[in-house]
Amino acid sequence: MSTTTTKTTEGQHLQSPAPTTDGCPDWQALADAARVAPGAHVHLARDHDPGRHTPGLARDSGESELVQAKALLLDLQDRFFAAAEQGLLVVLQAIDAAGKDGTIKHVMSGLNPVGVDVYSFKEPTPIEAAHDYLWRHHRVLPERGRIAVFNRSHYEAVLTARVHPEFLDPPVASTELQHLWHRRFREINEWERYLHDNGTVIVKLFLNLSKSEQKRRFLQRLENPQKNWKFSENDLAERAHWDDYQLAFQEMLTHTSTPWAPWYVVPADHKWFSHLTTSAVLVQSLLGLDPTYPALADTEKERLTAARSRLDNEPC
Repeated sequence: MSTTTTKTTEGQHLQSPAPTTDGCPDWQALADAARVAPGAHVHLARDHDPGRHTPGLARDSGESELVQAKALLLDLQDRFFAAAEQGLLVVLQAIDAAGKDGTIKHVMSGLNPVGVDVYSFKEPTPIEAAHDYLWRHHRVLPERGRIAVFNRSHYEAVLTARVHPEFLDPPVASTELQHLWHRRFREINEWERYLHDNGTVIVKLFLNLSKSEQKRRFLQRLENPQKNWKFSENDLAERAHWDDYQLAFQEMLTHTSTPWAPWYVVPADHKWFSHLTTSAVLVQSLLGLDPTYPALADTEKERLTAARSRLDNEPC
């Protein structure tokens, strides 16, 4: 697959994958188009179109490629689990209705659940609140060979807490808030680098939804009886803070996309393309690790040969 290149107003070059010509998806191009270059100053409205999708790629074709991605992910996960050399942490962040749960359902459903753990971080429990803000996340990091998915994550400490500083415990003076966010950016970057250096691969996905598409999805939840249960009045209350969240997201992406844990901004207005892009990022991340099944020592091979002989010689 070839790529087309566009230039932003600040000179950053963003690649958009061109249509496939050989029937084989270019996972690298799809992932690269979403990657936030470390050091880039992110402006969501300028740099990342939530309605973007690959030119010439129809929904039916995209869903067919998603099937291919699931098959490839399952194979890669099997080798990753068997090798048990590194852990994989997948971080999902987004505004309400952007599709975090759907991403887990449609992208992760093809994986072997034996090797995957999903954690949804809600309001901290009293025990969690009595520790530092990274404690509850650190205690559920993936073991080697396993994949952990954080549905919301430690980044809530610079997102929800930033939009609602009244939630901070202990309280922080308004004059100290800007210092607090930058301190937390540094702490998170250093923590993620520590994890990376000790064998945890980190994939961070921000699902980028437009305000108009969020409205459409909220209305769908209200109008469809089968989706009524998804709606919460708090969703509307948080929508009133849209601009504040966009600023918080931009600051997060700008200050915490690093060489060891880059962010990927996934266009989320089209669910099928959001799922395909997410799959491409995961495929490319695992391909980069090149996991292989463990090689057996000669003594182990001899034991296998002996076991095979015993089975072959068993009376029927």
